[in-house]
Parts: sequence; C-alpha cells; structure tokens
Amino acid sequence: MDQKLVRALSSFITRSGDYSLARLEFASQNPQLPAPPILDRLPDASERTLRERWGRLERQLDAIMTFIQEYDDAEGRKVNGDATFRWLARTAKELDQYGRALRWVLTVTERDSP
Repeated sequence: MDQKLVRALSSFITRSGDYSLARLEFASQNPQLPAPPILDRLPDASERTLRERWGRLERQLDAIMTFIQEYDDAEGRKVNGDATFRWLARTAKELDQYGRALRWVLTVTERDSP
C-alpha cells in the first residue's frame, strides 16, 4: 500500500475514534439536542476496504460537517459555553481534513495504477 495512503488512513482512523468519543460526550451532555451523525468504523486498515466503503464514509462526513455548521452560528455564540461542542467541532474538522487527504491520495493512486 502507498505510504501516503497508510499515513492518511492511520490519521483518519485515529480521528474517527476521537470523533466517536466527542460525539458520545456531546450527546450525553445535550440530551435535548439531536445526536451528532454516526461515522462508520473501518473493520480493517486495508486499501481495499477503504475503497469499498469510501463513498459511504464521505456521505457521513458531509452529514457531520452539516451538523456542526447548523449547530454553530457565524459568531460562535451558541458554543462559547459548551466545551463538549468545541471538542466535537474540532475533531469533526480534523476528521474532515484527513478525509480530504484520503480522497486526494485515493484519486492519485487510482490514476497512477496501471
């Protein structure tokens, strides 16, 4: 497997675990609000599994980022006093960045394949 893909996938898996914990904490502290969207976990760290499941993961990432944007407002007033949301938003944004990196690596390695 390409080393860039290994690094990006490792970071993505780590951040997905962080997101799951942040999601759980936010939901338990804010039961009156809808729970943040779920992100599937990859059963293994293989390129094949990633390619098979990437479309679904991208849709879930989009739903997560939409949730973050809808809960927050432009000036951040809704989240100033909510540490659980700040953690959730930070992990979601990091996860989104790693997801974009994965998409780039998948695209490049797909084009470079014979």
